[in-house]
Amino acid sequence: MGLTTEPTTRETRRPLNRWPFSFAPSRLNPWRGLSGLPREVWLLFATNLINRAGMMVLPFLVLYLTRERGFTPGQAGLGLALYGAAAIVAGPLSGWLSDRIGALPIMRASLLMSGAAVLALPLARSRAAIYAMTILWAGCAELFRPASLAAITHVVSSDQRKPAYALNRLAINIGMSIGPALGGFLAAVSFRAMFVVDAATTIVAGLVLCLTSWAGPTRGYVEENEALYHSEAKSLLRDTRLLIFLIASVLVGIVFYQHESALPLYLVEYLSQSTAFYGTLFTINTLLIVALEVPLNRATAHWPNSWALFAGCMLFAIGFGALAIVSSPGGVLITVVVWTFGEMMLFPAMAAHLGEIAPKNKRGAYMGAYSMSLAVALAFGPWIGTQLLASVGPVAVWSVMFALGALAAGLMVYGGSHRRETRAVVAAGS
Repeated sequence: MGLTTEPTTRETRRPLNRWPFSFAPSRLNPWRGLSGLPREVWLLFATNLINRAGMMVLPFLVLYLTRERGFTPGQAGLGLALYGAAAIVAGPLSGWLSDRIGALPIMRASLLMSGAAVLALPLARSRAAIYAMTILWAGCAELFRPASLAAITHVVSSDQRKPAYALNRLAINIGMSIGPALGGFLAAVSFRAMFVVDAATTIVAGLVLCLTSWAGPTRGYVEENEALYHSEAKSLLRDTRLLIFLIASVLVGIVFYQHESALPLYLVEYLSQSTAFYGTLFTINTLLIVALEVPLNRATAHWPNSWALFAGCMLFAIGFGALAIVSSPGGVLITVVVWTFGEMMLFPAMAAHLGEIAPKNKRGAYMGAYSMSLAVALAFGPWIGTQLLASVGPVAVWSVMFALGALAAGLMVYGGSHRRETRAVVAAGS
């Protein structure tokens, strides 16, 4: 009887040239399980990380216009408002183009063109030229988001959507923790250097998408009959559940954007807190998102979307509404933690919900409508919050925010549950 050379059972369980312990599947790793996501999702992760790590002109646009170009605060604010107005238009346009020619060309063009626009913006001298360049820059830059959301929807399965969107937001938040901080340093040295770095990172992010292969689909099937396509495109306005979702998105977006408007004014002027304290709250928000958003969405991936939508809206309502009765630094910190959990649950669930209800050939259009709703909230939310704070005081403004968040939660549940019932009836009858 000869000696066998077949491996024992124990040997087959531990392949050669591998560590006996791997951190990837460990419970100590909060991002375990993400290796199953398609390569294209990780490509978008890298693209967003590079792009957002260099995003610094927009947060310092008002400061640049007032200090370098001699604008009054009102004129500088108008420049920022024009950026928001262009974003409202760019969202639906991006969605329509993504459905027609694919999301990948739109993302590539958005990054390369917006990088060039940022590089050229300091060359504008007159007020009209600066406003025109700002609109051009915004129109190019804001084409990216709806196209990227549609691209993710096309390459992942339904059970991977929440983790994929959470990973996408992780890249954005990591990048945004770097970009504005670096921008503050560069602005103190040279505003022109800030524009150059922002433009360079945006163009590099575009080159990453241009020079790497994309194997997954970038759009759904679009009918060859142009008239039929346009008639179906009009159905967005007839999709009552989509319209309810968009109304809820605007309402909860108004609540969310108070963290950039009414919240800092409330902390500094009413609670006599320092700007450093406000900055610390931002840091805590970012750290929580980086550490917990991906595992939180993996853990709740099996939830019906309406559950996550309701929970996210209510956490926003409670987090901001509690400021009506909270005034201590510790209490404010707790409210930030509460609405940060709402942020981590709500935004991936909103994108996943749209990916589920949108017809395959109109996912870009649905994502464009969603981006437009958030742009509307950004355009009007800060103004509403600051006006309420100045006219009726903090208790009233935070009470209104609680009511808007709770109303959004109710609308999300109504729209989501009805959509599931409708889909179930259609499936049963088919």
